Amino acid sequence: MSGTGDRTGKRLRIGIGGVHIECSTFTPHSTSYDDFTIRRGAELLNLFDFTRPGREDWAEEVEWVPLVHARAVPGGSVDPATYARLEDELTNRLRQAGPLDGLVLDLHGAMHVAGRQDIEADLAAAVRSAVGPDCFIASPTDLHGSVTAALVAQLDLITAHRLAPHEDEWLTRARAARLLVHCLRQGIRPSMAWVRVPVLLPGEKTSTQQQPARGIYGSLADIEALPGVLDAALWVGYAWADEPRSAAAVVLTGTDETVLRDQARRLAERYWQARDAFTFVGPTGTAQQAVTAAVESTRRPFVISDSGDNPTAGGGGDTADLLTLLLADDRIAERELSTIYAGILDPHAVTRCTQAGVGSTVDLMVGGWLEGPTGLPARLTGRVDLLVDDPDGGPTAVVTARTVSVVLTSRRRPFHHIADFTRLGLDPHQSDIVIVKIGYLEPELHNLALDWIIALTPGGVDQDLLRLGHHELARPLHPFDHDMPDPDLTPRIFPPRAAGERIGAAL
Repeated sequence: MSGTGDRTGKRLRIGIGGVHIECSTFTPHSTSYDDFTIRRGAELLNLFDFTRPGREDWAEEVEWVPLVHARAVPGGSVDPATYARLEDELTNRLRQAGPLDGLVLDLHGAMHVAGRQDIEADLAAAVRSAVGPDCFIASPTDLHGSVTAALVAQLDLITAHRLAPHEDEWLTRARAARLLVHCLRQGIRPSMAWVRVPVLLPGEKTSTQQQPARGIYGSLADIEALPGVLDAALWVGYAWADEPRSAAAVVLTGTDETVLRDQARRLAERYWQARDAFTFVGPTGTAQQAVTAAVESTRRPFVISDSGDNPTAGGGGDTADLLTLLLADDRIAERELSTIYAGILDPHAVTRCTQAGVGSTVDLMVGGWLEGPTGLPARLTGRVDLLVDDPDGGPTAVVTARTVSVVLTSRRRPFHHIADFTRLGLDPHQSDIVIVKIGYLEPELHNLALDWIIALTPGGVDQDLLRLGHHELARPLHPFDHDMPDPDLTPRIFPPRAAGERIGAAL
């Protein structure tokens, strides 16, 4: 089912598809088919700039073949039937697509399916079986994925974001596609050097906005500029999946195995040696300390990150511990502090608000309704100020209790952008306190905040990894085994899948 040989000067056929989600195994949420946004045909191709004629010189004379692309907000484990449906459609479309020279397989790297381990490696193996050994598969991924030897073995190239927050997400996809085209045009089949680094840290400690992650990730461009190296990638791993694969990893791709082995080892050792230097990207405190800090601050808006239930890391979105403290703090009303809490997943509460109508007073118990240890609900008594069918959150209500406006949604969703608030009639710029379920602040929120704090709250993506209760991790692993000996960081070399022309330098 694949093209073969040197395709220099010929029109290439390259497929695009994938399944993209990160899943917390500690979140009492099951990701179903309806949670995914499914794209096919022109809608899929329109996700990418490089598929559009005239956008990129390197992408000319390429027939981009849309397959199926499924993406969901991070959440709990994917329902097995949902995964089987997505895998079947992707592999069937690959078999029906005709000969393909290459494939951009878009993955996250931290998907989980109940009863399965290392599901992306399983998906890549199914894809490889569908396209055959000669099709060049390049996979762009999230740096918060957990990349195993089993996954690398099915691919010809794998790379990852280099920024957290992921401002380079689409650049990463374009880089993977560009390298794929380059290798096909030049007849290159690269080698890869992979090494697992036994460190597992949350993203809020590995943001590239600060050291040491900033310097380590900043060095990747210099590494890939070396002769014989095409790409350098580093994953911090996904901390909220209780799986043996959860750990950091390094993969270097190129044509000189000696250079790849040496540089991969150096990069892995640098990350290992820095393991104790990683700290939270902002000030931290308990939920109560966060609320007190917000009330006492003179810098407005003050943003609180309700980090343990962050839906963009896999949180369920319905943990109400911090909201309970917020509503019980009389200082907020006494000082007339305009406050936004965005938000709480509770479709039942939204229905109650809809039945009552705008302007009505409601007395609700909100949050804590997902099956599992999501904590107790919060009592919310207030005025229904808005009812709207939000494109991301579904039926949504805004209920104001004294000076606190609480957003209630019917679907799990993040609040990352100012427009997420303003389309609900809320103005974060004019608010004293803004609380969002997030980890590190996305760029617009970072620019909004004149002061902020990460509340180390409980939830499915609790920043305190030691209290979550992992059982399946491959040990020893930092920070679970703080006094572990230095590991063997010798890379494993994956030779070229097929013979091809060698080059002496990277792009």
